[in-house]
Amino acid sequence: MSPPRVQGPSHALSSPRVRTAAGRVLAWSGLAATITGAVVHDLFEGWRPPRTLAILVVAGLLLAWPLRRFARCSWASAIALYWCALLPVFADPLPVAATLLAAAAATALGGTLLRDEDLAARCIAGTALAAGVLGWLMPLPIHLRWIYLAACAALLAWQWRPLWSGLRSARVAWTDSVATAPLSAAFAVMLLGLAGTGGWLPTLQHDDIGYHLYLPWSLMLDGRHPLDPEYHAWALAPWFADVVQAVPQVLAGAEARGAVNALWLALAASGLWRLCLALGGDARAAWWTVAAWASLPLTAALAGGMQTELPTTALLAWLVVLGHRPASMRGVLAMALLAGALVATKLAAAAMALALLPWLAWRQRAALGPATVAVAMALMALVGGASYAFAAVIAGNPLLPLANGMFGSPYFPAEDFSDPRWQAGFDAALPWHLTFDTARYLEADAGAGGVVLVALAGTWLLAIAMRRTRAFALLTLALMAGLLATSQYLRYVYPLLALALPALVVATTRAEPRHWMLLLAPVIVLNLALQPRGHWMLGANVVKHALSARGADAPLYETFAPERQLAAIMRETMGADARGNVLMLSDFGPMPAEFGRRARTIIWYDPSLAARAATADRDASGEAWIQLLRDEGIGEVMLRPDELSPPRRAALERLDARPRAAVGRVEWWQLPPAGDTP
Repeated sequence: MSPPRVQGPSHALSSPRVRTAAGRVLAWSGLAATITGAVVHDLFEGWRPPRTLAILVVAGLLLAWPLRRFARCSWASAIALYWCALLPVFADPLPVAATLLAAAAATALGGTLLRDEDLAARCIAGTALAAGVLGWLMPLPIHLRWIYLAACAALLAWQWRPLWSGLRSARVAWTDSVATAPLSAAFAVMLLGLAGTGGWLPTLQHDDIGYHLYLPWSLMLDGRHPLDPEYHAWALAPWFADVVQAVPQVLAGAEARGAVNALWLALAASGLWRLCLALGGDARAAWWTVAAWASLPLTAALAGGMQTELPTTALLAWLVVLGHRPASMRGVLAMALLAGALVATKLAAAAMALALLPWLAWRQRAALGPATVAVAMALMALVGGASYAFAAVIAGNPLLPLANGMFGSPYFPAEDFSDPRWQAGFDAALPWHLTFDTARYLEADAGAGGVVLVALAGTWLLAIAMRRTRAFALLTLALMAGLLATSQYLRYVYPLLALALPALVVATTRAEPRHWMLLLAPVIVLNLALQPRGHWMLGANVVKHALSARGADAPLYETFAPERQLAAIMRETMGADARGNVLMLSDFGPMPAEFGRRARTIIWYDPSLAARAATADRDASGEAWIQLLRDEGIGEVMLRPDELSPPRRAALERLDARPRAAVGRVEWWQLPPAGDTP
């Protein structure tokens, strides 16, 4: 007979309890740290509540109520209709229609590969393929409205049955996903619409005016992209996002940035929603993932501009979603398209894609036969390689203007491009500094990145501890650390922060099954409260100005970007009689990229002209400036009179230049033809 066994503390019972308690402590500790940091750093000093956002929320609920009451719509559907109805009012109906047409054509194209996927997956895959192919056609004069219309019509006529079937399936899927968590869905849709109000604004941001408008306007004006780095250092830089912007602009004959960004928001939201489900979350968690992402101040800021991080987020989300699907050849090829689009978007996006591909390839290993791998690599090169190939052949540097210390292209100084502003140091406290001392890491105020990095830091550790989310959470964390180690610029890692949110929300639901919404709600509220800090446009409440202007662009241009209103006056005045090139005669003003191949600047976008301008400034007689203006074929000059140096003023006077119009401090001066100069 064996002696009785002495029962000690039961590890089977205590260990799970300890793990559960530790998980809860980790989950709540981030929120406690956030509140502490907000107090210590006086995060809300000078804070003004975003009243315009509150008014839009109240208006949305009031206008959605009749649809809810009488049409029996869900709150989410009614609120979505409210936001959709407002978009063409402020972003103009024709660009919105052109964007819908381009998106439908892309969905038709993507459906030839992803026949069994939902419309969003087809749309983003088709967009990647179409923009990738168009990239190789940039120098050809074929980017005309009637050609684009014919291509869209052909795709729709070819694939109208799958499109119609997909629309019916999408309606059923939407109804089911909303019915599973109706209040969470309404909450997410409301916040997504608030983030999308940046799409109501005309293009006002400095980089957009001087850089990102260059390709779309070149295609609209001339039917081709000049590919000339002599006049614009970024002419051959990765251009996927700008090509996507250009297609509806060519179709509409007007900028379509607001509508295109609304499309990117929808694609990114659907991708993050699907990714949350793939990582083990339910529909309620998926909707809260969308809400958390939409609440980030940078989401709203990016919706108001043409920077690449918004499309990067959508592409990354769907790349990972497709990687979680059952292994298939079509899925692998679609992933290759999205990876190629990321390569064609930006070097940082390319690094993210290439870092994720080994893990995703392992997940799809059952479908990776030699033929599939070869075709996938060819598709990735097709979609991602155009700008790099043109830059290598034309400029001798496939990464121009980056890494020119290695390649030594004559079109840029032989040094590696870097910005010392974003070398503040990398250490373990960086997430804290990014949250509460944001001005050191972004052109914005404290809190511009939201509070997720601190508030959900403990949750990130829990996601790493969970088997279902471990690899994904580790990868996103490692990628963020790697990018921040090279440059401490917050916007560059925004797509990875957005990409990590599904895993963080899933980990939160596991750590606090009953009260996880109480944990996430303060994080979202804090993000929304800090939204005015995300960008100067949000801080200046430009959305309020757009509401007052009832969708007209001119009042906003006059207040926030007088160069753009002056450019519109120049086009209207000269029409088809435009002669000569257009020079922004300012050491600080943005290049007037909306003039396409006629645009000239003396800032660093054109290093050779900037150097020649500096030399001309040393000639007090103005003769050197006269020669420069003649050599460059300048017919129109945009300037600020209070910035004119004596040599520049002397040159304009000797050339008998005359002011034609002014908007604010910016004036348009016209030079007479060379033969008419006294």
